[in-house]
Amino acid sequence: MIGTTFRTEDVAAEDRFEYWRALVERMTAPSDLTSDYAVDFWAEQRLFELGPVNVWPASFLPMRFRRTARMVRQSDPELYHLSFVLGGGLGVDHAGRTESHGPQDLYVVDTSRPWDVRPPDDGDRRIVTGVGVDFPKALLPLSPDRVRELLGRRLSGREGTGALLTGFLTGLHRESASLQPSDAPRLGLVLLDLLSAWLAQALDAEATLPPETRHRVTVAHMRAFIRQNLHDPELTPGVVAAAHHISVSYLHRLFQEQGSGETVAAWIRGQRLESARRDLADPELRTTPIHTIAARWGIPRASDFTRAFRGAYGLSPKEYRFQALSERGTGLVTSPQ
Repeated sequence: MIGTTFRTEDVAAEDRFEYWRALVERMTAPSDLTSDYAVDFWAEQRLFELGPVNVWPASFLPMRFRRTARMVRQSDPELYHLSFVLGGGLGVDHAGRTESHGPQDLYVVDTSRPWDVRPPDDGDRRIVTGVGVDFPKALLPLSPDRVRELLGRRLSGREGTGALLTGFLTGLHRESASLQPSDAPRLGLVLLDLLSAWLAQALDAEATLPPETRHRVTVAHMRAFIRQNLHDPELTPGVVAAAHHISVSYLHRLFQEQGSGETVAAWIRGQRLESARRDLADPELRTTPIHTIAARWGIPRASDFTRAFRGAYGLSPKEYRFQALSERGTGLVTSPQ
C-alpha cells in the first residue's frame, strides 16, 4: 500500500483547522487559508508521494485559499499545482483570469504568482471533493511562457489525454491498496508524462515534447483503448494498431520499449484474466455463472478460460471463487469439491 491518510476526526476539535492549514501549506506553498466552518471543520486527505510529484485526493468543507504577492516574494517552491474538481465548486482568480470550476474541471496555478481560490458565494455547506497535484515547474518540458496561457483557465478532463490524466488520478486512489512504495517513482514518471502531454495538447504544442514522452503517452492511450475493449473477443494487436493508425510491428516495438517485455497479446490476456479474477472475488457477483464472467471479459470458451486462469493463478476459476469468497466471510458459495 502507498499513501498516508489524514482525517480531522483524528485531531482534537479545537486544533483541526490549524492542523489542516499547516498540512496544505507543506504540500503546496504558503497561503492564507480561511473558512466559515473553522470552528467545526472537517476534512479528509490522502497523500501519495510519487518521487518529485505529490498527489492528494481530498474532501473538505468550503474554505478560501489566498496566496498574496508578499507570500510569493517570501517563499516560492517553483511548483505548478493542478486541481481536478470532483464535487462542489471553486472560483479561481489567477494570472489575470477569473473562472468558476465545477465537477470534472481542471485548472493549473503557478506558485510564482498570487492566487485566490474560494468557494461559491451561495454560503452552502457543500463539501468540496477533488484531487490536487503538485510538481516542479523545471520538470515540465514546456516553456513557462506557454504554460502561462493556461493558468487559471477551466480545462477539460473528459476526452483525449485529459481523460487519461483524470482516469490515472482517480485510479491511483482506487488502487492504492495494491500498490507498493517501489511503484512510486514509476507512477510519478507516468503522471509527469500525462501532465506534459495534456498541457501540450491544450497549447497545440505536442511536437515540442521529447520523443520518449510522446512514446510513453501513446502507449498509455493504447492501454486505455485495450481496457475499454476487453469485452470484445476480437480484440487483437492488429485491431489496437489500426485504431491508433500505426503498424503492428511499431505497436510491438512501443510496448517492448515502454513495458516489462510482455507482448501485446500477453498484456491483453493478462488484463482479461485480472478483470475476471476481480469479478470472481466480488460477493455481489457470486451468483453470476463463471462462463458469463469469462465472456464478459472477452473469453467466450469456458475451457480456454479455465486453462488460462489456472496457468495464471494456480487454481481453477471455481476454486478461486470459493477461496476468495470464503476469506471474505460470505459463506455464500458451495465447495468446489
